[in-house]
Amino acid sequence: MTQAKAYAATSATSGLKPSTIERREPAPHDVEIAIDFCGLCHSDVHTIRSEWGPASYPLVPGHEIVGRISRLGTDVLGFAVGDTVGVGCMVDSCRECDSCLEGFEQYCENGNTGTYGVADKRNGGELTQGGYASSIVVDENYVLNVPAGLDPAAVAPLLCAGITTYSPLRYLDVQDGDKVGVIGLGGLGHMAVKIAKALGATVTVFTTSPAKADAARELGADAVVVSSDPAQMDAAKRSLNAIIDTVAAVHDLNPYLRTLDRDGALIQLGLPSEAMPAVDPGLLIRKRLAYGGSLIGGIAETQEMLDFCAEHGIVSDIEMVDASGLDEAYDRMVAGDVKYRFVLDNSTL
Repeated sequence: MTQAKAYAATSATSGLKPSTIERREPAPHDVEIAIDFCGLCHSDVHTIRSEWGPASYPLVPGHEIVGRISRLGTDVLGFAVGDTVGVGCMVDSCRECDSCLEGFEQYCENGNTGTYGVADKRNGGELTQGGYASSIVVDENYVLNVPAGLDPAAVAPLLCAGITTYSPLRYLDVQDGDKVGVIGLGGLGHMAVKIAKALGATVTVFTTSPAKADAARELGADAVVVSSDPAQMDAAKRSLNAIIDTVAAVHDLNPYLRTLDRDGALIQLGLPSEAMPAVDPGLLIRKRLAYGGSLIGGIAETQEMLDFCAEHGIVSDIEMVDASGLDEAYDRMVAGDVKYRFVLDNSTL
């Protein structure tokens, strides 16, 4: 075992404090990564504060990891010491179920192994610890190549926010000339705008805040609809082929479904903590609409996303955070005071 510097929570109310954790020695197919940057995801906040159910402590969050390979297992192929690589939301899966065999590890039928806060079946059931740390050891099959030419700090959020929005856009086969709506302009929403535009779509952003209109257009949005304005929503009826909903707060989907044309689809990414208003099935039936959800992406698709972003020069808009400012950053995330993602500078651990 080797020791790594980290910031960990010891309870739901402790905040994040300096800590030391143990990492396993690299097995034959393992990659040891010296972590340079780790994105801060809102799910980190929910998890360490036990807002999604009781968490196990001590807990080091972080699943948007970018760093350089420091050691390789004896049987690792395709990577070299010094390579810049990434690790996203999962570090293992069963590798045997239909979903895993088809490249959809995120939907592993036996449960994938999250990057933090989950019992690692291949490591004696120890709790996985995430990327707010100086290093991590991960099986080579769950490590991603970070293309050259991209700012590695701004790449980090692509490993969650990027793939979470890329995957449904690819599933919907968004192409040049399609009309895509994006609900919300936060960490997920701003990536959905960038990726949809790169796919050739005309993009409309739905926001409750008129003040975000200029920011949406700066990101590439072709139109902005203030969703709290009935006249603007009425004018948008039957104007879209697809909608990516990134909002995690409770909201009524029916007005947005009315903005879809025949055979349109709305994909839910945000996960509200309480029940949403019921969807009117008549809206679906009368225009043959689809309403679905999506969860990150598989390893191959995540690599495809990184390569696509490199080709189109896409990264996340970020604000860097020192380790001592993590708790403040969490409070700002909860308040919506970030444009658009925080990234931890791991050299400050």
